[in-house]
Amino acid sequence: MKKGILLMVLILALVAGGCANKAQTGAATGATAGALIGALASKNKLTGAAIGAGAGLLLGYVIGNEWDKSDNQKLNHTLENQPSGQTSTWTNPDTGRYYAATPEPAYTGSDNRTYRDVYIETTDADGKPQKVKAKAYRNPDGTWQLVQ
Repeated sequence: MKKGILLMVLILALVAGGCANKAQTGAATGATAGALIGALASKNKLTGAAIGAGAGLLLGYVIGNEWDKSDNQKLNHTLENQPSGQTSTWTNPDTGRYYAATPEPAYTGSDNRTYRDVYIETTDADGKPQKVKAKAYRNPDGTWQLVQ
């Protein structure tokens, strides 16, 4: 029984390390911590781990999603207001991660949406710099949606 719980916790930890965004990372980390706490605190280890993982998943997703919203708002402001070729920088106060976004000129895609390519520089969880070229389109409500 203990080996099964340990295996589940290790799998969840591996998933947490490979998630694409902060909401997913928060969810996976919360699920891992919740499963471990639930297994240790409950008489029925498997049930405790399952309940703890579910509660941790939800809480971790909510917290991670809030962090995403902060960065998305900064990126949205950059895409809407920053002149092409000029870099906008910010640091997420919750994570300490630094971001630099440099948008390119807007263009109309084959689907008649307005697009902008943007170069985003940040650091990963280990502090290593990362550079990504992304594409975003403007929604009818004026917000921008990253495509890649």
